[in-house]
Amino acid sequence: MPVKTYWLEHSWLGAHVEPGVALEVGANGRIAALRTGVDAPPPGAEVLRGLTVPGLANAHSHAFHRALRSLVQVGSGTFWTWREFMYQVAQNLTPDTYFALARAVYAEMALAGITNVGEFHYVHHAPGGAPYADPNAMGEALIEAAAEAGIRITLLDTAYLSSGFGEAPNPHQVRFSDGTADAWAERVSALKPRGHALIGAAIHSVRAVPAGQLATVARWAEERQAPLHVHLSEQTAENEACRAAHGRTPTQLLADHGVLGPRTTGVHNTHLTDGDIALLGGTTTGTCMCPTTERDLADGIGPARRLQQAGSPLSLGSDSHAVIDLLEEARAMELNERLSSRTRGHWTANALLTAATADGHAALGLADAGRLEAGALADFTTIALDSVRTAGPLPRLGAETAVFAATASDVRHTVVGGRHIVRDGSHTLVPDVASALSESIAAVRG
Repeated sequence: MPVKTYWLEHSWLGAHVEPGVALEVGANGRIAALRTGVDAPPPGAEVLRGLTVPGLANAHSHAFHRALRSLVQVGSGTFWTWREFMYQVAQNLTPDTYFALARAVYAEMALAGITNVGEFHYVHHAPGGAPYADPNAMGEALIEAAAEAGIRITLLDTAYLSSGFGEAPNPHQVRFSDGTADAWAERVSALKPRGHALIGAAIHSVRAVPAGQLATVARWAEERQAPLHVHLSEQTAENEACRAAHGRTPTQLLADHGVLGPRTTGVHNTHLTDGDIALLGGTTTGTCMCPTTERDLADGIGPARRLQQAGSPLSLGSDSHAVIDLLEEARAMELNERLSSRTRGHWTANALLTAATADGHAALGLADAGRLEAGALADFTTIALDSVRTAGPLPRLGAETAVFAATASDVRHTVVGGRHIVRDGSHTLVPDVASALSESIAAVRG
């Protein structure tokens, strides 16, 4: 029997906007029934005014990078100079400070309509590289932070073993490394999924995992049918170094060692050859685009349209959290493509919302999320259609309004598993998210 009914003034059902929908949530936190043509709220129903869409999936996050916002905008530089600031913050993380920071960051995500985050997690050990008493203390802190912020997490525990094509980790990186892929696999095998959390795997990059150990990580994920993510061809310097070391592109190297496939997602996929695109598409390897980070770091515009046409499903992430706004990520993917091609209309608003919802959740191992339909997880978010940004268009254009006009500030409600996490723009579990961010960021900036 349903335990709660929500009345959706307008809802996006994947291909169109439907007015007047009654959504019933069962005791299992899933959608029990969806009824259209309900012109008025049923007795006792919670009323969500605006446009309700499935919960947004942030498929690529480094939670501690949130502490770099604005700090790295002083002066100029490159990805590599930005990385030095990142190392400084990473050195100040402990299980306690990381929990506090991640809890605040995940609460910010909930306020932005995000119901599931893929946390690409590589800060595993204490400064100097010694394991904590619980070797997974940092990962457990992230899992608990997501629980307290009220969102789901796929912890993509990351193998990071080298500073570059066989070189030993530098002093900043030793706390990232387990030494070998076998040791990484032993540690991560002790992490267990729970109601709000899945455990996946990640290869930081081809420069950070020696070629001979890539298959170990891929095999671990394959045995558990777990998602596997990898930073791929984000930088031209990485491509050049890979060619020098192995005589092939990073994509070709991953293919050689069995990393590509439908449960694998390449993050960024920016600087690819025609052959790379064919390999990724032909193996149905996914692509996670992170446009706000890619432009913030001056990385370049990846061939998202060509990748999708080749067969690579698209998802979206906020990565370094220059902003946390999945609507902006969706909009930016289309607008970047327009700048690159000088033509308009590469994706419909429906297609962009699909990348931010169903396809993003699938990339994180949740094929039963990202849709408003019976049996799916009852995770959804409501976007205002009457703010200064969204007022004016007809409600039937709600998808276009959400993608091309709305921002995270227009999110009014976020529901996860049928539970109201954000109500009328306020977080129900973290009462003052801005203060939580300020305090936790100050603690790790040193």
